[in-house]
Order: sequence, then structure tokens, then C-alpha cells
Amino acid sequence: MPIPGEILPSFLWYCYLSAITPGPANLCSLSLALRRGRKDALCQWTGIFAGFFVVAIVSVFVAYGVGAAAGERVGLLSFVGAAYLAWLSMRMVRQSLVPEDAADVPAEAVPAQKPAGFMRYFLTGMFVQLTNVKVMLLCLTALTSYVLPYNRSFGALLAVGLFLPLTGPVANLVWLFAGVGLQRFFARHTRAVALVMAASILLCAASLAASGVSVILRG
Repeated sequence: MPIPGEILPSFLWYCYLSAITPGPANLCSLSLALRRGRKDALCQWTGIFAGFFVVAIVSVFVAYGVGAAAGERVGLLSFVGAAYLAWLSMRMVRQSLVPEDAADVPAEAVPAQKPAGFMRYFLTGMFVQLTNVKVMLLCLTALTSYVLPYNRSFGALLAVGLFLPLTGPVANLVWLFAGVGLQRFFARHTRAVALVMAASILLCAASLAASGVSVILRG
């Protein structure tokens, strides 16, 4: 069954929102760009891209196995994805009630201050992504909720899996190049940004749940 065109806007919006919101990789790139400059931050970004690619491909195999095991019940995965998005939306609302400074980057996500070569920054960026739960959930939710209910072929999953690295790492570049300007914007408008993102993600959840109902009815 081909993936319906009406689900595409929700899928792309979900990828954008998941990628652009603050996370370990985005904050890590922002911090390094502020401290070491664009060149070193781009070295680290190559590792971030490579790590995202590895997570996306592993997620393809995991999703393919899930699809084979779930059989005809795979349409129910849409509701699992919708529930996750709803939880994510509520979590963002709660966080907006107690705004935090976007400049407070976790110490473990900040690379070493001493001078380092390309490989050191590359490995740092790759490690951040390989241990980034946000990226794992982004990839698995995209594959199991937006692809499997409509097409369980390995080719379809692989095509989407190869597309996903163009979302997170590209959004990461926004943080890298925006630098202080983006950091100050999030610091000054934390609550407003969080609420808008939360409402948008909730709309994605509603769209995903409606698509799940449609798949089950057609089945």
C-alpha cells in the first residue's frame, strides 16, 4: 500500500519540530560555536551527521522487524506514535511553566576546552548523537508511525531512513550558525516558543491518530 499524500505534511512538520527544538546535539553545537568558532563547530557537525545517519539506519532494521512481528496489528502503531507526541506536547507545556535559560548546556554535552583536531570534534559529535535518546525516538516514531501502517517493505523504510538525516543535522546547522542570536531569542521567549511547539506537536498527534483510524477501517 502506498503512503497516502495527506500524511506527508504531518510527517514533515513532525520532523521539523523534533529537529529544531533544543536537544543535546543542538545545544552542543551552539556552545562550541560560541566558544571555538564556526570552523571547529562544523568539524563537530560532521560527527553529528554521521551519528544521526547510523541511528537512522539502525532504526530502519528495528522498524522492519517490528513490522514483521506486528503483522496485521501494525496500524495500531499510529496510536502509539500519537500517544508519544501527545506526551511530548504536554512535557513541553510543563517545561514552559518553568522557563530555563537555553544557555545552560549540560556539562557532559560540552566538548573539551583545549585545542583539538578534526577527529576529536568528529568523535565528540558522533558520540553525542549515538547516545541521544531524542534522535532515537524521532527516527523510530517516524518509521513506525508514519511508514509501517501504510507500507511495510524494507525499501520504503530505507528511503525514509535515508531522508531522516537531512532533518535533524540540517536543523542543527541553524543552531550552529545562529549562535548568540538564537540563544538570546530562546532565552527571552522560552514560554511562547514552547507553547507554540507544543500545540503544533499536538496537532501532529491528532493527525496521526486520525490516520490510524483510517488504516484500521480500511483493513
